Amino acid sequence: KEMRAGLRKTFDKLVVVLNIGYPIEMSWIDQADAILWTGLNGMAGGEAAAEILEGTVNPSGRTIETYVRDQKATPAFNNYGNFTYDNVDDLLQQYTEADPGFQGVLSFVNYVEGIYVGYRFYETAFAEAEAGNMDFDYDAMVQYPFGHGLSYTAFTQEITNLTDNGDSVSVTVNVTNTGSVSGKEVVELYYTPPYNNGGIEKAAVNLINFAKTAELAPGASETVSFEIPKEDMASYDSSAIKTANGGYILEAGEYILSVRADAHTVLDEASFTVDADIDYSVTGRASDNDVATNRFNDYSTVGLIALSRADGFANYDEATAAPTDFAMPDDVRAYLDAHSVAHYNPADHDVAGDEMPTTGAKNGLTLYDMIGKSYDDPDWKPLLDQLTVEEMSQLVQVGGFSTVPMKSVEKIATADSDGTGGLNDWYAGVYGTPYPTETLIAQTWNKDLASEVGEAIGREYADCHIYGWYGPAMNTHRNAFAGRNFEYYSEDGVLAGKMAAAEINGAANKGVYPYIKHFALNDQESNRCTFLLTWASEQAIREIYLKPFEIAVKNYEGNSIAVMSSFNWIGTRPSCANPDLLNTVLRDEWGFRGFVESDYDGSYGYMITDHCLRNGNDLMLGFYSAASNQITDNSATITQALRQSSKNILYTVVNSGYYTGVDSDPSDQPDQMVSLFRNIDI
Repeated sequence: KEMRAGLRKTFDKLVVVLNIGYPIEMSWIDQADAILWTGLNGMAGGEAAAEILEGTVNPSGRTIETYVRDQKATPAFNNYGNFTYDNVDDLLQQYTEADPGFQGVLSFVNYVEGIYVGYRFYETAFAEAEAGNMDFDYDAMVQYPFGHGLSYTAFTQEITNLTDNGDSVSVTVNVTNTGSVSGKEVVELYYTPPYNNGGIEKAAVNLINFAKTAELAPGASETVSFEIPKEDMASYDSSAIKTANGGYILEAGEYILSVRADAHTVLDEASFTVDADIDYSVTGRASDNDVATNRFNDYSTVGLIALSRADGFANYDEATAAPTDFAMPDDVRAYLDAHSVAHYNPADHDVAGDEMPTTGAKNGLTLYDMIGKSYDDPDWKPLLDQLTVEEMSQLVQVGGFSTVPMKSVEKIATADSDGTGGLNDWYAGVYGTPYPTETLIAQTWNKDLASEVGEAIGREYADCHIYGWYGPAMNTHRNAFAGRNFEYYSEDGVLAGKMAAAEINGAANKGVYPYIKHFALNDQESNRCTFLLTWASEQAIREIYLKPFEIAVKNYEGNSIAVMSSFNWIGTRPSCANPDLLNTVLRDEWGFRGFVESDYDGSYGYMITDHCLRNGNDLMLGFYSAASNQITDNSATITQALRQSSKNILYTVVNSGYYTGVDSDPSDQPDQMVSLFRNIDI
């Protein structure tokens, strides 16, 4: 503040450049004539910022989160960070005795704000205040809304048509440059659903799609068209208010579609009516392979009091208060005790009647024979019959930046690399261009540009003969303080999901399989590598935190994809061993075909390979000989799990550039890939 005040005395104009990845408080705004948010913009970002400042390039970005005047006044502020249970010393002692490397704590975080994350709270509170249901001063809370951005020119946006097609609505928007400078414009389309007081929670304003125009000369216009499935406006009824066991429902009433300059400023709107409730928990959504009903709510909401819109957010003070009870409930303790390294018994999870699959057969097939074949092709069975138990065990256990070779099917060794902003392989010593972070990519609101970034990253990966990309990351900006917000796209799952889908599809064009991460609810860094029990309603889980992953999976156009599971727990289930998350939702509902890898497999006391394999996590990111990574059971159940995980990994690898591109000959593997396995005892 002193620096800015001093500059004001010397210079007539003061422009502040924010080279940051997070929203900050800006009470000093009156000391600046302009602010340029450049984000963490990669190795060419300085030149780009200079071109904008000198006016040779017209900026057209938009904010990807809400800039509030007081970060301590947000609904989530009191419930993020370091909250540890105070009655678990005996459990901690058990974990330490079982694994001397264990250095964790038993902690929790309450997602008390429910679905009211970011602008969804502020715009809903504004609507409630406008209706006379509460006192709320929007301007005193929000400095810059979600979706805000300025340009050197001006535009008008007008809805010229809204057509109800039955299962969808079509919307056209006419955009005209009314200024004197060429520029691009963002079209932000939001919907406002009908809300019944005390009923299913609904935000008053919800982004549903967006587009970026071409560069328009002064006076020029462009028509932007959207087709919106009505199911995308359904709410998830986790409290079973109108559904038998939770599920998506499109309630009867008027739905308003609006184009906005930002989440708060309406430019034009139109509406359509749903005559009767549409219960997708009965009919299913067209985009799902299986009907979505409650999977998490029974174990993800223990003791949780969530913020409700009822009576103008009447429970705000109670719901958003800081935790006062730090005792772990007895039933939670019992589950953690049974599923820790100290007491986990693989035999307890075997299924009577499971048949031992064939192993070590000589059927004459190689993985090359599976190039281009579908996941359900009958040739997978005889190929998998050739695998030995030892090979399968090595494959799933040793997944650190790699997958191991398998002689029985001529599977080559493969390499994976970290770096959500480009190739940054500190392990193999291979580096590429530092691209902008996800926050800046998202601020373009430009799907085509995101695709170009993904393709450029993919090209560098392919040039280095590395086709597994640990990225992009797409968790949610729940608040401004999460340590990895810079590599996550937004506070909004629709913006994040559509930008991520474009980016990973671009990378897939080069044969790269992206690991979308961290799946899921990995929205803070504090204690994330420990027993971080995340408490949230299923409505918030599905509508906010799973949304970007859902959009990315359902809109993926490549041949090969992977997912990285997260360190944290969802209620009493670790994400890396949660069958509801990794099998029921990801695979059965969304139709995912690929493999799931854990996050870094250290000595955390719960990341047990046997447990993970049985519940949908296929590969462990580690090289370890720790007790938690050993597979000691030889039952039919665990052998079937090994076989399924091996298939998922093989399917992904054979559809990647390793088999469809320059590395299809195993003798052509580069030195850095071979070096990955030089000193690994598998």
